[in-house]
Amino acid sequence: MEIHVFVWMLFIKSLNITTCSAFFPNVWSKIISLSWTSRTHQNITEEALLIITKQVFQTVPNFQGKTLGSNYSEQQLTAIQLFQAYYGSPMVSTKNYWHAVNEIVRANAAMDFVSSTRSNPILHFDSERIQEANDLLFKSRKQIIDSIQAGDFKGAREKLGRVLHSLQDFYSHSNWIEMGFRKIHPKLLKSTEKVGLLAPENIQTCTDCDRFTCNNNILEKINKNNFLTTGYYGDDPKKPPGKCSHGGIFDESRHQSAKGGINKDTASFLFSPHNYLHEDAAHLATLATVATLEDLWNAVGNEAFLKLLNVLHHMVLCFVIDTTGSMFEEIDAARQRAISVIQERKGLYPETFLYVLVPFHDPGFGPVYKTTDPEQFIMFLNNLTSLSGGDEPEMCLSAIKLALENTPPLSEIFVFTDASPKDIHLQSIIEALIIKKGSKVTFLLTGDPSRNRKKRRALVPPNRYSVYTKLAALSGGLTLFTTNKEILHVSSVIQDNIANAKVTLLHLQLWSQGGTSSGIFHVDSTVKNVSIHLIGVVHNVILFSPTGKQQADSSGDLAFIERFDGFYRIGFKSPITLGAWKCDITYQGKVMMDVFGQSTVDFLHHFAVELEGNHPGLSVLESQPIAGIPTFILGSITGLPMDNSISLSDVVLQGADGQILQVLKLETMGLKGEFFAKSESLPDCLFSVKIIGTDKIGNIIERLSPGLNHVAQVLIKASSIPSLYPGQSTNILLNISNFGQTRDIAVTIGDDRQFVKSQSQKRYHISENDTVPVQITLETPSDAKVGSAVTMSIAVETKDKSDSNYAVLHLSVADPAVDVYPPLCSYHTESLCPLSQRECNHSSWTITLSFQNSKSIISRMEFRQGQGRLRLRGKSVDMWINIQMGQIVNLTRYSADELFANYISSCCSPTAVLILWDDIGNQGVCVVSALQPAATGDRQEAYKTLTLQMILLFLSPLYFWQ
Repeated sequence: MEIHVFVWMLFIKSLNITTCSAFFPNVWSKIISLSWTSRTHQNITEEALLIITKQVFQTVPNFQGKTLGSNYSEQQLTAIQLFQAYYGSPMVSTKNYWHAVNEIVRANAAMDFVSSTRSNPILHFDSERIQEANDLLFKSRKQIIDSIQAGDFKGAREKLGRVLHSLQDFYSHSNWIEMGFRKIHPKLLKSTEKVGLLAPENIQTCTDCDRFTCNNNILEKINKNNFLTTGYYGDDPKKPPGKCSHGGIFDESRHQSAKGGINKDTASFLFSPHNYLHEDAAHLATLATVATLEDLWNAVGNEAFLKLLNVLHHMVLCFVIDTTGSMFEEIDAARQRAISVIQERKGLYPETFLYVLVPFHDPGFGPVYKTTDPEQFIMFLNNLTSLSGGDEPEMCLSAIKLALENTPPLSEIFVFTDASPKDIHLQSIIEALIIKKGSKVTFLLTGDPSRNRKKRRALVPPNRYSVYTKLAALSGGLTLFTTNKEILHVSSVIQDNIANAKVTLLHLQLWSQGGTSSGIFHVDSTVKNVSIHLIGVVHNVILFSPTGKQQADSSGDLAFIERFDGFYRIGFKSPITLGAWKCDITYQGKVMMDVFGQSTVDFLHHFAVELEGNHPGLSVLESQPIAGIPTFILGSITGLPMDNSISLSDVVLQGADGQILQVLKLETMGLKGEFFAKSESLPDCLFSVKIIGTDKIGNIIERLSPGLNHVAQVLIKASSIPSLYPGQSTNILLNISNFGQTRDIAVTIGDDRQFVKSQSQKRYHISENDTVPVQITLETPSDAKVGSAVTMSIAVETKDKSDSNYAVLHLSVADPAVDVYPPLCSYHTESLCPLSQRECNHSSWTITLSFQNSKSIISRMEFRQGQGRLRLRGKSVDMWINIQMGQIVNLTRYSADELFANYISSCCSPTAVLILWDDIGNQGVCVVSALQPAATGDRQEAYKTLTLQMILLFLSPLYFWQ
């Protein structure tokens, strides 16, 4: 047994753990650590959200005036069962709901991954910082409510996820359960009153424990007198003698007096000395999470809470309309189509829509009209008038940007125009927003030269719509070329694309000078109302059913076929034969084939990497994945039945033309549809993600996410994301890393409220494996509403447009009277050390640091690790300091300055840890290293690290279970 444990510990130690600890972040953590029975932050949060959703459905009437009923009971609670029972419809999608849940869960898990939060004991109830942690929870609760009341539900979910992480940690890290309590703490998050008796600093709390599992190592007098204590982790802050450690194989403080530890993070003795109390801790953490959600519900009311859970508005109808003089027919078609949609949905689930309208012309665009009242939306459309004149081009991309910023994720946006874009400089920003939000953009283009519009033809290129085509393809939308005579008929694509529970079965982008292609797709037992859209010059269509029947014209037993100029619309007749269907087409030029239906079974996915940290886990990427490193496709399948009648087997990465690029084994993680698949290196061309499996009678199930992805060799990463304060300027530092050859790049920045005032530079010449800093300055107006949000999009693109990536930052306007955020440290590495430390005496490394705080002043800085020289720079200071470990630098006298520093150290001391304090006690941690981190730095080293871990992951269980 000893060798088994040793091998497994060797694997875990290869993760190079250095930070605080908590319940494991997500489901992947259990797999990599073999802690199968442990409950993670993800498990706890998802379970609590399902419980509160059930309570909401039992209390708040649906659109038909009905509630779920207090007698509803299911042994295993699932979202699809709740939604079907509440709305009384079998065809109900939970995809938007799970999108909101995932936002909360990802923010929760990120507390263990993000450098500014993972090492702060206050955020994890560590190191006996219990009162400070609760004070921060209470202040953060107000910020959540501010965001909800300002309509910033995304920001509220992210803040909620972070708060729930800290709250859940209390039950795992403190001795609350060891004192005998089996109910939640009554004061946590409710007020800033004393949370109870706290163990004094000079009193011993634990005795030595030399075993993995520690029983009764908390002193009896501590528990008997109800003194609250929590464990210390690592050496930040340094553990006083006799205090309890967090414990587990990651915690070096477990070797100091008092030895051992008290955490209940997992059910594994390797990670949690009090593993036998893990279930009790997880149970109370779940109850506390539910209680917090109930408190939030009571504070904001039914409607706002439903929006927070993303269950109120299931459908979005968004029009972006050109209002120049030649657009009369298009405006009328949009109006009639909207009326048709509204009438069609009356009395059906979901009847409620969010209606959005964005007009544009030249030089104007906007404003954004938003409403949930269908009559008001029709009034908005009726008030649109086609303006006289209007030379091509128009401000179309500016209007699309507004639409993307003002609609929820996964929306369908429809653009009516007959002009090319004037604001083509926004293309990269639009692409960033499309990818980030997962929204689809469909263009209905009526660029007929005979139309009565003044066009400067000499200035209009023949490929003037190529930007629209690219944006539609990237998003998984459509580009329809039609005429004013057929625009009303062609606009039927709108009703098809906003169907409830819509799923994509096949999406192909084809090109030929003249030829035939086939599209093969599978209809399973969960799919209804299948349709096909064919966009482009298609001469002939032949449908083949699974039984061999075929149909070659508009009349037949298989489908209704409508043909317009450049558009085929095919609707399958019921009942639909299950199995493999084929659609053969003869066509010329570019053609798009889109096959879709209605089903409760769908999926969401993200790209993720395995990061170093105190807990094994996968961190979701907030950008396009990086080329050449192992990457995970991490996702959740929505609408899975509980009877295991659906089995998923593979994740397929396929090109835009349907070519299979990679087939990856799909690994499920639990009963709620979580899955992952690993690619050692993602394809270097555009690709989409598809999942494959079988239903209960053996039919193949296929679901496609039609948006296109690509790998990048350039990465944007924000060093910190501070809050914004009314009337104040804020600087944000970005690091742009280049993993490709030396090249020129352009950085484009935009935001939805015009807060961005400047950026340090727009173009850079960047060497291979180099990183450059970009500083962005925002000015928040004094009348900015507290709780409101700013969406800032950053796109980086190489000069030859061969490579690009993006970042979309969600910034919140905070109450200046409440400062809950610790000081932040941003840095740029000037020079690195070689990976080998054999000749470290002959080399040094240099970094440039920038210190920031949200509102309070930074009062002092301590070097917890590192040895070198520091040059401190500001308006009133420029001095060199010889730095030793443990040295404290008083910064109060320079509080009015924007402080920078240059740090130089020998490569024999390749890591520095700085602790920053502000004048009200918030603490920030800055960890800098001369060795580039695996997740964002040296790809070869990342590959070696991951390979070692996966080899050990394979070998260790063989030893462990012998």
